[in-house]
Amino acid sequence: MAETNFVDFVRIYCRSGNGGPGSTHFRREKFEPKGGPDGGDGGRGGHIILRGNAQMWTLLHLKYRKHIYAGHGESGGRQCSTGADGEDIIIDVPLGTVVRDSETEEFIFEITQDGEEKILMQGGRGGLGNTNFKSATNQAPRFAQPGEPFEDGWCILELKILADVGLVGFPSVGKSTLLSVVSAAKPKIADYPFTTLVPNLGIVSYRDNQSFVMADIPGIIEGAHEGRGLGLRFLRHIERNSMLLFMVPADSKNHREEYNVLLNELEMYNPELLDKQRLLAICKADFLDEELMQEISREFSDVPHIFISSVTGFNIQRLKDRIWQILNS
Repeated sequence: MAETNFVDFVRIYCRSGNGGPGSTHFRREKFEPKGGPDGGDGGRGGHIILRGNAQMWTLLHLKYRKHIYAGHGESGGRQCSTGADGEDIIIDVPLGTVVRDSETEEFIFEITQDGEEKILMQGGRGGLGNTNFKSATNQAPRFAQPGEPFEDGWCILELKILADVGLVGFPSVGKSTLLSVVSAAKPKIADYPFTTLVPNLGIVSYRDNQSFVMADIPGIIEGAHEGRGLGLRFLRHIERNSMLLFMVPADSKNHREEYNVLLNELEMYNPELLDKQRLLAICKADFLDEELMQEISREFSDVPHIFISSVTGFNIQRLKDRIWQILNS
C-alpha cells in the first residue's frame, strides 16, 4: 500500500434527515364532499450508517469527503399514504474503525466484523397524520405531527489495525525485513530510521494451508507515549493485535535495557497492552556465535525468546511455530 494512500484518522461532519410531517388531508370525493380525515404519516429521515468492509484497509475515501448528508423524509399524503423515507447513506469502513465524538472524544462504537452495520446518526421519525388523532369527540382533527428533526455533529473515525501479530521495536531494527521474508508483503526497507511511516500488513503462510496476519508497526522510540517520534499516531494500532512480537537486534549495546524501554512505552500508553501474549525475537542472529547466544539468553531467562536472522532464514520456521502455538494456546 502506498504510504500516501494510508489514512487512519479522519474528522467528518454527518447529518441525518428530518422526518417528514404528517398530512392533515380530508377525504373529498364526488358524492362525499365532507369525508373524514385520511392524512398519512410522514416518512422517516435517512440514517447515516457505517458498514464494515473486510476489503478495505484505509480511510482514504473519507479524507476529502468532510460533509455527509442523508435525505429528508417526505410528507404524508392522502388516502392514509405514508411519505417516502429519506435516503440512507451507507459508509463503508475498514474493520477496526473506532468512532468518537469530535468534541468530547467519547467512544461511540466500533466496527469489527465484515458486513456489520451501525447507525451513526439516526434519521428523525415521520410525524403522524391527522387520521391517527380522530376520535368520537374529535371527528375532524385539523392537525398532524411534524417530523422529528435530524441529528448532526462532527465525528472522529480512527482506524486500529486488526492483526494477529504486531511487531514492536525501535526504528531500523529489522521489522520490515522480517515481514518481507515471512509474507508476500513488500514494505519499504532502508538503513535509516523511520523507513516505515505507515503500518504494513502481511499474511504469513503456515503449515496445512493455514495462515495468520502480521503487522509491521512504525518504530517506537523512548518517549513515544508522549508523542515523540511517530508517537501516539501508531501506538494505537498495537491495541488490536492478539500477540506482540518484540524485536531487539543482536548488535544492540544493551539488549535488556532496549527491551525494557519498549515495555515501558507500551505501559505508559496503555497498561492493558502488557496483558497480551509476548515473544521476544533477537534478530540479526547471524552476527552471533553459540557463546554469545548463551550469554544473551541468560539476560532473558525470564522472557520467552528466540534467535532469528531474516537474511539467512535462521530459525524463521521455528519462529512461525512459536507464534502459531501462542495464537492457539
